[in-house]
Amino acid sequence: MAKATSYPAAVAAPEHTGVNVPLFAITGGFIVLFCLLALFDLDALGTIVDASFAWSLKWFGLYWQFLLLATFLISLLIAVLPGAKTKLGGLDAPEFTLFQWGAMIMCTLLAGGGVFWAAGEPMAHFLSPPPLFGGEGGSAAAVDPALAQSFMHWGFLAWAILGSLTTIMFMHYHYEKGLPLAPRVLLYPVFKERALHGPIGLIADAVCIVAVVAGTVGPIGFLGLQVSYGLSALFGIEDGFATQAVVIVCLTALYTLSAVTGIDKGIQILSRINVVLAFVLLAFILLAGPTLFILGHFATGFATYLVDFFPMALFRGDQEWLGWWTVFFWGWFLGYGPLMAMFVARISRGRSIRSIVLMLSILAPVVTAFWFTVVGGTGIAYELAKPGTVSTAFEGLNLPAALLAITQALPWGFLVSVLFLVLTTIFVATTSDSMTYVISVAVASDDQPRTPVRVFWGVAMGLTAIILISVGSGGVSKLQSFIVVTAVPVSLVLLPSLWDALRITLAYQRAGRG
Repeated sequence: MAKATSYPAAVAAPEHTGVNVPLFAITGGFIVLFCLLALFDLDALGTIVDASFAWSLKWFGLYWQFLLLATFLISLLIAVLPGAKTKLGGLDAPEFTLFQWGAMIMCTLLAGGGVFWAAGEPMAHFLSPPPLFGGEGGSAAAVDPALAQSFMHWGFLAWAILGSLTTIMFMHYHYEKGLPLAPRVLLYPVFKERALHGPIGLIADAVCIVAVVAGTVGPIGFLGLQVSYGLSALFGIEDGFATQAVVIVCLTALYTLSAVTGIDKGIQILSRINVVLAFVLLAFILLAGPTLFILGHFATGFATYLVDFFPMALFRGDQEWLGWWTVFFWGWFLGYGPLMAMFVARISRGRSIRSIVLMLSILAPVVTAFWFTVVGGTGIAYELAKPGTVSTAFEGLNLPAALLAITQALPWGFLVSVLFLVLTTIFVATTSDSMTYVISVAVASDDQPRTPVRVFWGVAMGLTAIILISVGSGGVSKLQSFIVVTAVPVSLVLLPSLWDALRITLAYQRAGRG
């Protein structure tokens, strides 16, 4: 059994178990105002978001590319240092088994992108090759570049920014130093006490929470649209607002209950179910689908990814394409970064710095790349064999249609399609329950927030999604685009991690803990 080590009383028995009222008012008020503007004047909201989106891409796109690349490279450096053997979190042994820990990380961070984007993005790059590679779309030569570009967006850099360096900081400052488990702690190396008490910390917490709420409500709303589309295609159920709302209500009940029961129960159980179902579907596609094509192009596609890693990471040749793809994804993942790291820190107690970095920066990206090859590569194989099999349904970047086109082309296509809809729902639920938990942690300044706080944020995100889809899919898409705008201040909050995580590791090394 894990044995707790001594750390500050503020951590062991937090006195503050209420709610940070100013933070709650800012974050909750912003979401309310966003929904009201969407209801009363979606065009005005769209104009504001689109202009802010373009400004963010223009002035911060290059910085984000360097920030993600530097985060990944520094995490690799930390992993090879002797100090990386240090176990964090005040426990001598891990709180969760390797499977439980890995399942929660994979399901929370991969989220709904692990299904719909896995089907759609490789197909998009296959039909219209990225400008770095060029070539003829829809040809055999376009396969490996398409997979490699997808690996770039969902691989090493994406996973590293979602938790490697920042997780080290959170675990050090919270469990070792007794500071609150909140985004403001990431600014402590620069502003010290001013980051913990005052407007700097309040602003840091607020922008990080708003970014995560926007980034979570978006997938919740899109899931309602996507599952409604799937139910219509598979069962003939009307694809309308009523169906979409029912789907979101059921999803909200599922992830809120999971968040209320806690990490060691609901969140962990839901993640395990998700991993098992994903593994079963992966094994089925490998056996029943184009097996040799998948295995062969995973190897060659990954080789292309490694060879062209730096050119893809730093590509600046086509600003419009970057806005659609790389920089858009970087903004999205940056917005999630601090609160995702808070969740990883909470479930990684008793793990060493090295194990955290290897899981987040190496193992999870490789697993993700293989998953994208299995799902997206299958679609590419069918499209090569019979043009139009997937591309016809996929026209207009229709991600749900692409997924269903791929699954229905497999043996037992109807059953596989239904299971993929279930898998997607659980994927989004595992992200939503985790984000409900960490938002509640940030607002309550307590890593065991009260049940009413968790219920409020769970229900609020579901209700926000229903309000936004009531004005059409444009309301949800504008909210999801807005996360890129919120990534601007969030990326500044993340900046100190580039040197402070390394400093922490070296300090442990000098203290003989490594």
